[in-house]
Amino acid sequence: MTHKTTLQGIGAAIAAYALWGLLPVYWKALNGASATEILAHRMIWSLLFLLGVLAVRRQWNWLQIIRQQRRLRLTYLASATLLAVNWGVYVWAVQINRVVEASLGYFINPLVSIALGVIVLRERLRLAQWLAIVIAATGVAWLTYNAGSLPWIALALALSFGFYGLLRKQTPLGSFEALTVETLWMFPPAVLWLSWLAGHNGGIHHDPGLWLLLISTGVVTAAPLLFFGAATQRIPLTTIGILQYLAPTLQLLLGVLVYNEPFSTVQLIGFSAIWTALVIYTGDSILAARRYQPITPPEQKRG
Repeated sequence: MTHKTTLQGIGAAIAAYALWGLLPVYWKALNGASATEILAHRMIWSLLFLLGVLAVRRQWNWLQIIRQQRRLRLTYLASATLLAVNWGVYVWAVQINRVVEASLGYFINPLVSIALGVIVLRERLRLAQWLAIVIAATGVAWLTYNAGSLPWIALALALSFGFYGLLRKQTPLGSFEALTVETLWMFPPAVLWLSWLAGHNGGIHHDPGLWLLLISTGVVTAAPLLFFGAATQRIPLTTIGILQYLAPTLQLLLGVLVYNEPFSTVQLIGFSAIWTALVIYTGDSILAARRYQPITPPEQKRG
């Protein structure tokens, strides 16, 4: 792997996570529409954009796989449902000025994925990974105790995306093709919902700018995926694992510095526990990757 290829991969990963991290700005600009309406538009325009890209690439082999495997279709129905929940909760959280709590969900998400790997896939954890989970759970418990209620927006986002990742891990299609199948499942209810809104004098806007933003939700959804796909082909997953925290960090900064959401000392303590857990988890992953990296024989290094 050349230095240039690595730099391209890091640039693509940063672009993907930066776009995901700046999404609250986009959803804020759509305040003229309800969260469910935005969700429906995102489902519809994402599908159309994805189909357009696949048509240009002439990537249709996945259709035969989907057609032949009923169980796979149902798995993607389940993952589509989880993704719709994740999208809907996130947009709603931004609209009600809970960007900070939403960012917490994506800080917790990697640790939820580890826990699901242990419980469902019977994966074994190293001591440092157990320590990371205990520290993160302590941080969530601290936030819950001091708030007097569960940070349910954060937990809904972390759990929905964690289970989504678990399902996707067990499916054969690439991220782009899989998202196309998922949005195919989302398409009928999205059209029905927008039709119902139109019939009840809702969802009809006279602002061309708002319509353009709603239509562009397809590009906004798929563009980070294109960058992410390019990154995974060029850099190690451990590097991607580190860079993934760029997105919730940007969300947190937007919530506090741009949208003036409160961020108390209590929250700082809770977040710090989760950040500590992520540092331990990421550091352990990097050390493990280096430890198990195969050594290239000297004769293969030349040239």
